[in-house]
Amino acid sequence: MKSVHLHLVSDSTGETVRSVARACLSQFEGVTPIEHFWSLVRSEAHLTKVIAGIEAHPGPVLFTMVADGLRESLLAACQRLQVPSISVLDSAMAALAGYLGVESGHRPGRQHALDADYFRRIEAMNFALAHDDGQLSHDLDKADIILVGVSRTSKTPTSLYLANRGYRVANIPMVPNVPVPATLFQVKEPLIVGLINDPGRLVQVRKSRLLSLNEEAETDYVDIERVKEEVAEARRMFARAGWPVIDVTRRSIEETAAAIMALFNQKRGLE
Repeated sequence: MKSVHLHLVSDSTGETVRSVARACLSQFEGVTPIEHFWSLVRSEAHLTKVIAGIEAHPGPVLFTMVADGLRESLLAACQRLQVPSISVLDSAMAALAGYLGVESGHRPGRQHALDADYFRRIEAMNFALAHDDGQLSHDLDKADIILVGVSRTSKTPTSLYLANRGYRVANIPMVPNVPVPATLFQVKEPLIVGLINDPGRLVQVRKSRLLSLNEEAETDYVDIERVKEEVAEARRMFARAGWPVIDVTRRSIEETAAAIMALFNQKRGLE
């Protein structure tokens, strides 16, 4: 394994530069990044600390900074230290400016403005928390998306991820010998998606969960035959209801959410 110091510098929260860096590094096997994360860099004093950190641990610098003065100082420092510096926004912004015929505003953090979209995401997050794990099933029609699945199919984290994108999401667990809420079959507007997982993988995840809680690891909850029947029953119910099904076995939460958003857009005629 080869390790490399990687400096991620942003004048905002740093979410963009971190996501881009990890997406790129995932393509290089055998490389372990040592991340140095510098966010909200908006002053020369803060930038001086960043440059000192780069000097102490030389390595590539990826940055998202729109203030010209700080950008120039950072670029000059990287050139002096002979480390590569890459702006992850320049190409996209230059292309957009050329197409639109408008110069960018060079104001850091504008994507995090407290606008209507921001408050929509906050409302969606509150909705997801209030409707987690089958809570408040009487008003499911207010949801954009409803996730249904057996235990440990990533319903809650997927709900929260989608909520952060602005979708109102409820999730309903399927528990052996416990019927799902009757209201689930009466809703008209929400997209309902069934989540399933490979039974063998489910058993592994559930055993890990029980161990973390210091609970007994030999129960029906982790019995492979019982788990197979749980998954089979879930499939039968999804088929009867005509709901789309996503197998989360080999999917990350982000991939599952992307597939759900594509289904939502199809339902709403947005694709």
